[in-house]
Amino acid sequence: MEGKMEMRKMEEWRRLCLVMMVLVMVVGKGEGQLSENFYSSSCPNVEGIVRQQVSTKFSQTFITIPATLRLFFHDCFVEGCDGSVLIQLPNGGAEKDSDDNLSLAGDGFDTVIKAKQAVEAACPGIVSCADILALAARDVVELAGGPSFSVELGRRDGLISQASRVAGNLPEPSFDLDQLTSMFARHGLSQVDMIALSGAHTVGFSHCNRFANRLYSFSSSSSVDPSLDQDYAQQLMAACPRDVDPTIAIDMDPTTPRSFDNAYFQNLVAGKGLFTADEVLFTDTASQPTVTDFANSPGDFNGAFVTAMRKLGRVGVKTGDQGEIRRDCSAFNS
Repeated sequence: MEGKMEMRKMEEWRRLCLVMMVLVMVVGKGEGQLSENFYSSSCPNVEGIVRQQVSTKFSQTFITIPATLRLFFHDCFVEGCDGSVLIQLPNGGAEKDSDDNLSLAGDGFDTVIKAKQAVEAACPGIVSCADILALAARDVVELAGGPSFSVELGRRDGLISQASRVAGNLPEPSFDLDQLTSMFARHGLSQVDMIALSGAHTVGFSHCNRFANRLYSFSSSSSVDPSLDQDYAQQLMAACPRDVDPTIAIDMDPTTPRSFDNAYFQNLVAGKGLFTADEVLFTDTASQPTVTDFANSPGDFNGAFVTAMRKLGRVGVKTGDQGEIRRDCSAFNS
């Protein structure tokens, strides 16, 4: 009997060890393989090369800043941070062709493409488009006067890019706090992370149709959203009349639109949030203390934004032997 008991115990230990090995292997394929010095020997100058290209593009147009930041966010929330939003398919139907992504500015794509070309000239086949986008997103924040921070690297480029997989995975301008919080939570991001990342709207712009309902058809009792500052509402109506050209876009931060700062949160306190999903961050008592803190303390906002960006950069990453290193960011290798 004792011999059988010993054999059974040994068998149980063997199974436990096997389970532990499998767990280690699975975890090893995830975010744990990202590191700040991933290219230190294979492409040591990658960050400087990308920064130079981003700076050149920024000198040509300020739109480089919001366009690149938004591109990174849209990439990470659909399929993970894997460069899938950059793919262009011959007959359409890629992520970038979805209704939610049609407003992504071409300058963001161009920034990544030019950076990739420069990196390929120095280190062919080494650095992923996903990593280049992550670096460019960091660089544009710095160029606009925001905080500097280190970027974890080692992402590989995804092999799926479908417009049909976008709907329902990006926040809408009309979202309330619960909808925003739950969507970000699906990606391991807290409510504070969500509020901090919303602060990127300080350098953002929007087409009029994304918020026209707040000016002309808010509710049966009030055509204008009563949470909007009255003077700001008049300013928006002047910029976005009822039959405005759909290509017209306006700044999301009416005070310092070309500086990455905490003015976005000060605007929310003053009733000058452009989207319902912006203003609700202040009007909802659950998130109001965080908004007030960020409005009063640039340091608190910058610290929270850096933390949130690093967490965002880990969402759904492909590492190890997953995915590929694209030669051309707009096309799969095969």
